Amino acid sequence: MPDPTAQPDYHAALAEIGRRIAASLAGTPPHALPIRMVIAGGTALHWHTGDRISKDVDAAFSHRIALPDDLDIAYLDADGSSALLYLDRNYNDTFALLHEDAYNDALPLSLPGVDPHVLDIRLLTPLDLAVSKLARFGQQDREDIASLGRHGLIAELPLRQRAEQAMGGYIGDLARLRTSLDIACRMLTSR
Repeated sequence: MPDPTAQPDYHAALAEIGRRIAASLAGTPPHALPIRMVIAGGTALHWHTGDRISKDVDAAFSHRIALPDDLDIAYLDADGSSALLYLDRNYNDTFALLHEDAYNDALPLSLPGVDPHVLDIRLLTPLDLAVSKLARFGQQDREDIASLGRHGLIAELPLRQRAEQAMGGYIGDLARLRTSLDIACRMLTSR
């Protein structure tokens, strides 16, 4: 049986997470606002393409933030069943491949009831989202890159350029990242 307190859909559930985070910032000194929240992962992919629903929201914040406890939101999925969307408190962008300008270039996302002067919610651009998928490059990451390509949101040459620029800020053995990039570029040119 569907949860009678559930939000009407995935987008409303994300808006509710945003409202709850923004409400928790009520006592924040004005000079510290807005707090920027940049969404990555499956939630960003869904917003850009409409493909796949993620159960968690991967997000990075511009400041260290004491998040409220109640960030698990029930909603009704497309078939009317109860589902859950939650903020992934374990998300860590340290191991992702990110261009140094990825957060500055992130796209504003307006959600009902969220004041962008308090909580400035943004999505990684499709290109930076694809670049971020190269570090882990599991099956889901490959499918996400293919989805972005199918929707005409990324292409081989810009992906290669942005990823190579991003690698310029990393240390260690980059061979695996370069192999992932080559495979991703081949996927985009073969479609």
